[in-house]
Amino acid sequence: MSDLPRKAVTRTAKLAALPLGFAGRATWGLGKRIGGKSAEIVGRELQQRTAEQLFKVLGELKGGAMKFGQALSVFESALPEEIAGPYRAALTKLQEAAPPMPSRTVHSVLEERLGEDWRDLFLEFEDKPAAAASIGQVHRAVWTDGREVAVKVQYPGAGEALLSDLNQLSRFARLLGPLIPGMDIKPLIAELRDRVSEELDYGLEAQAQQIHADEFADDPDVLVPQVVHQSDQVLVTEWMDGTPLSEVIAEGTEEQRDQAGQLLARFLFSGPARTGLLHADPHPGNFRLLFDEKAGYRLGVLDFGTVDRLPDGLPPTIGTSLRMTLEGEADAVYDMLREENFVKESVDLEPQAVLDYLVPIIEPTAVEEFTFTRAWMRKHAARLADVRSPAYQLGRYLNLPPAYLLIHRVTISTIGVLCQLGATVRMRDELEEWLPGFVEEPEETEELEATEESEEAEELEAGVAVEAVGAIEDSGAVMKA
Repeated sequence: MSDLPRKAVTRTAKLAALPLGFAGRATWGLGKRIGGKSAEIVGRELQQRTAEQLFKVLGELKGGAMKFGQALSVFESALPEEIAGPYRAALTKLQEAAPPMPSRTVHSVLEERLGEDWRDLFLEFEDKPAAAASIGQVHRAVWTDGREVAVKVQYPGAGEALLSDLNQLSRFARLLGPLIPGMDIKPLIAELRDRVSEELDYGLEAQAQQIHADEFADDPDVLVPQVVHQSDQVLVTEWMDGTPLSEVIAEGTEEQRDQAGQLLARFLFSGPARTGLLHADPHPGNFRLLFDEKAGYRLGVLDFGTVDRLPDGLPPTIGTSLRMTLEGEADAVYDMLREENFVKESVDLEPQAVLDYLVPIIEPTAVEEFTFTRAWMRKHAARLADVRSPAYQLGRYLNLPPAYLLIHRVTISTIGVLCQLGATVRMRDELEEWLPGFVEEPEETEELEATEESEEAEELEAGVAVEAVGAIEDSGAVMKA
């Protein structure tokens, strides 16, 4: 393959091959079973072949197809193990690598964007890519001042391919169902499509990354590489070593998993409060676990192509509703959800039923520390997806306002990564520190106490008045007598 396939017909045909290939393999599987192989062995072979084709097609196409594959990779924790197992290796592979862009294409982009003398900007430049992502690939190099750098080069035609893929995948959403059973992928594709322009704008990405790099410059827990240079289709940042989270998931120690999980949760909740931005692409390929004998563990964060702009941090509604749910305040939670349009005016639900729906989901916030597991996520995914369950029936009437769409996806994706890690995390610590509304503000407490004191005073005055009237009536009765 000499370049990123850009013709819509070619890309559409490759994408269409996914569901058609699945149907063909199902027929092949039936033939094998008639021939005497057990259903379990045939099923495992069929799923393995499907996983291999999924990686091959999505990896070759890059663009929106690969973006879709990366997004799916963080949700595999929710799938039954017999389904998730064969897909895990192929989907996780998408987080770190894909078939590379030819060197001549990379050189052509660098010459066009950095000038004919682009090599003078580097003391060294490795033609072999260090990583390949959905719309660009990364090369290791040494900048002219001696700094080791990562040079991200956008694939020619990436924008056209990204939109084309996501439009086609949306049309195939129902046919793609058998590939990832139990997952509603159409909303995921729609949300990815809405972010296309930001993904392609390396200027916006450089700005978001530098804001984070400045804020976390001296942070003991999080490291964000500084931006060195940026132009259309090329982004140069400081190089960062470390163990990719995908490797920690696959073979990390319990300590590494727990540390990575805690730091990931810390970054998720502290980022918006400190920068006004939410890193919105939390798949494992975008994070590194760093270790130093003196400093200990740190989380390295990459790829700021997709961010949610939250100048005031995460909405206080999230923290306040979480706190009130944990306190069992069904009516107050329901009123807040109505006010924020999570429950539309035309819908009438039982507040306690809504509380019962929410409580199991927020279980990790109810205890000092919680161990995230694939089994836990599968249990709740099954509860919410089972058409016979009360949770499924109630969930159909809940609404997700546009302002919360990306926050919701990032939170769910991060939980998916925590479950892949199997990490034990002190989630409450992070919420209490960074999530507005989760801890009741002192003024709220003072206002509540003042209101209670006022009510007590009024009751006391009313009681005194009643006693006084009673005394007058008693004295009148004595005088009459």
